[in-house]
Amino acid sequence: MDDLTELREWEADDLQLTPQARAAARARLFRAIDQETRQSTRGRLSRRLVLRGAFVGAATAAAAGVGVAVTRDGDNASTPNLTTLSAAQILQKAADASRADHSRLPIPRDDQYFYTKTYIARTPRKGGRTRTWTDESWMSVDGSKPSLRQEYGKVHHDPPLGKHEVRWPPTVYAKLKKLPTDPDKLLETLRHGQKSTPQTDRDAFFDACLLMQGPRVMPPGLQAAAFEALADIPRVRVDRDDVDILGRPGVGVSYPGIDFTFLFDRNTYVYLGMRLKGSTVKLVHGHWQETNPYFETKGLQQIAVVDRIGQRP
Repeated sequence: MDDLTELREWEADDLQLTPQARAAARARLFRAIDQETRQSTRGRLSRRLVLRGAFVGAATAAAAGVGVAVTRDGDNASTPNLTTLSAAQILQKAADASRADHSRLPIPRDDQYFYTKTYIARTPRKGGRTRTWTDESWMSVDGSKPSLRQEYGKVHHDPPLGKHEVRWPPTVYAKLKKLPTDPDKLLETLRHGQKSTPQTDRDAFFDACLLMQGPRVMPPGLQAAAFEALADIPRVRVDRDDVDILGRPGVGVSYPGIDFTFLFDRNTYVYLGMRLKGSTVKLVHGHWQETNPYFETKGLQQIAVVDRIGQRP
């Protein structure tokens, strides 16, 4: 009997699988068959046993309700070797990628500025033209001087914070350096010292989203710690694995009820930026209403250290 025909009949009899679980099962089946053809006849497993083994792992994932991302091993698009990762595993890999990349981050003096270039794309959910922006910003490193921030093409002149003004999460590099880079301590900070509950976990994930929003620049170790802290939050999930940002295929990690999604490169797990599910708000007959729902992706294209506002690398 054809293996995939048997696979469909087994699913109909025993378990209705999600599309992700079905893809994982097919991937395991193809990988097992490929390995079988490379082995000698001695000790070879039967196709039926291989088929059942491929489905056991997929059924376990489906029964446990674990979100998975299907990623391809290697550069050859025709290679059937696929692996499945949970949201927590993706975040751990993203933390490793961030630490490996930290040596390329510029280390500034307090009197300098961070120059950032950010690409934004907004696509209507009901169909329509995608709008794009490329924003440039110059952020004072220690916050003692005014900053120039561009947002959706509009220029904002941000004065230094007053002596008793506090912003949470911090946006100034000098303040960000004071946050813990130990994941457990950072998660405690994001929970504001409270125990894990659905509400405090949701608030912690949301604060992490605000923390990672541009155009701020993360000190070495803080981004990695944030991803590891998020990996320890219950209910984080793989959002979608077909996001394209800056021409790179991405996989998203989100939390139920939060409209922000962290986006990572599907091959390297490098952090690409964020996706937001939003809408515009307008006053209709004296009441504020949400209209024109959209998806928005935002990715950091360039970071540099410069000496003055207006200077580019």
